[in-house]
Amino acid sequence: MTTATTRHSDRRISPVFVGILAVTAVTGWATWSGFAEQPGVAVFLFVTAAWVVSLCLHEYAHARTALHSGDITVGSKGYLTLNPLKYTHALLSIVLPVLFVIMGGIGLPGGAVFIERNRIRGRWRHSLISAAGPLTNVLFAAVCTAPFWLHALDGVPRDFRFALAFLALLQVTAALLNFLPVPGLDGYGVIEPWLSYKVKRQVEPFAPFGLLFVFALLWVPQVNTAFFDVIDALLRGLGISDFETYCGQDLYRFWQSTNEVCSISL
Repeated sequence: MTTATTRHSDRRISPVFVGILAVTAVTGWATWSGFAEQPGVAVFLFVTAAWVVSLCLHEYAHARTALHSGDITVGSKGYLTLNPLKYTHALLSIVLPVLFVIMGGIGLPGGAVFIERNRIRGRWRHSLISAAGPLTNVLFAAVCTAPFWLHALDGVPRDFRFALAFLALLQVTAALLNFLPVPGLDGYGVIEPWLSYKVKRQVEPFAPFGLLFVFALLWVPQVNTAFFDVIDALLRGLGISDFETYCGQDLYRFWQSTNEVCSISL
């Protein structure tokens, strides 16, 4: 097979991604050790960098699954390098999700890598490609919440625990939102191969507006409350309290942090 995907350079991890990992590691250490003069700044950088890492892994999962399903063009497009600048819509994939984390603490689904679906045969493969991204968020959430549900928090500094709790909230919201069967989101991509041609044609014009529709719904107070009630219930089931996620977000938004209640050791 003489394709672009066989070139090592198409699969080499991007220095951009390595840099983001480095920021995550350094600021994670600063949060853990209390080295930072302003812990909120360290938490902000740690959670933001880790969130961008998860976005990169989300898109990589789509691309890697597509590669093994028949789309051999993903390598030449740079999708296997984990470089967020190679995505079809870098603004949607990285910038907007980060902005929504800053503004509202929501793990908003990002943009997409472009998959040449005509190269892929079999409905199960199409569904798996769509599911691969949000399943990555589920895995990331499992890693973030592991110290909580394994009861392995002894020795974990308070601020780092709060940061993990908030990062877990972002991953859970991202997974849940992505799995919604709304046109334009991965959840719809999972079920789309199983729909009739007539239904797909009727739904197709609405695909570009699916994310906007979800975002608009989340602005409705009743919907927003119900959504976060579900998120909080899931996190509590994983051993993370509302207090920990609240304090994680409070530390993250250091520019307006009150931090009085959260300064109390648990």
